[in-house]
Amino acid sequence: MTSTTFVQSNNNNIIEGIGNTPLIELKSFSTDKVKIFAKLEWFNPFGSVKDRAALWMIKDAEERKILKKDKSIIIEPTSGNTGIALTGIASHLGYKVEIVIPEKVSEETKNILRKLGATLHETSDDLCPRVGAGTDQSIALAYAISKPRPDTYYMPNQYDNDSNYLAHYQSTGPEIWKQTHGKVTHFFTGCGTGGTITGTGTYLKEKDDNIQVVAIQAQKNHLLQGLRNFEESAKPDLFLRREKVVDEWYTATNEKSFEMVKTLAEKENILVGPSSGSVMASMYDHIKNHNEGIFVGIFADDGRKFQSLYLQQNLFSAEEYNKYLTNCRLLPSLIYQ
Repeated sequence: MTSTTFVQSNNNNIIEGIGNTPLIELKSFSTDKVKIFAKLEWFNPFGSVKDRAALWMIKDAEERKILKKDKSIIIEPTSGNTGIALTGIASHLGYKVEIVIPEKVSEETKNILRKLGATLHETSDDLCPRVGAGTDQSIALAYAISKPRPDTYYMPNQYDNDSNYLAHYQSTGPEIWKQTHGKVTHFFTGCGTGGTITGTGTYLKEKDDNIQVVAIQAQKNHLLQGLRNFEESAKPDLFLRREKVVDEWYTATNEKSFEMVKTLAEKENILVGPSSGSVMASMYDHIKNHNEGIFVGIFADDGRKFQSLYLQQNLFSAEEYNKYLTNCRLLPSLIYQ
């Protein structure tokens, strides 16, 4: 495992824009004693928390001379956000990208990937590429394409790459500690690869071992892009290496997650993705069990990639969705320009 901290060049504005995302209080959910905060990761240039891991993985591969300009092709299995981040950053740095993606991922996500220049290989996986024998079609296909041509293809493999963990250990964790002035008591985030929760959680616990780390998985047969259920899919190796950082598990349902997406739009004027609704549901359910605390949740992405899903689930009418899209606090990410 490398311990490199990447120093971003002053003339690389896009890469400099990764990280240092805002932390806002969700005042309609906070109580007198329990304060609820959301870290808005869609303020990253390519619209999600995965910008961090993508940058660290690419820079690590460059330092190890695995990636070569005008020669290497990056290939990765992903449910969307990692693919978007890798494609955006790699294109900016001069690399081609191929993405292996489950066909159930939203059309908006696929269209963004194509717009950024990625070549897509679709599989019949469930919503996320699964981990585990017999269920990992996207992961298996990415390996099948890349392994015979190691001089051409590089697969970062976010499910096993310690740079994914380090991105959050070296950026997300320190940011939360600084933004809360060291007062954070509970950290909540959804789980896919395990990079965000293990990296951020490890850093925060090194600062204060009393901080509680809450891991959020999705229900079985879920519609929560970016999350996975660990009865349906094995935990990635990256997660297993540091799983002990987790103090508590929470299983988010489709119903509660979508309900929170709508409530956040109505009460907080933010339009979030489904996994952020899951994180909010977890924080909200925890309030009743605590007399005081500073809760911080990762809101991985916004709701702009999920219009078709939200309309399909009757969460919003088309008119309501467009109203929230117009009025909510959304930074114009590069992927929407």
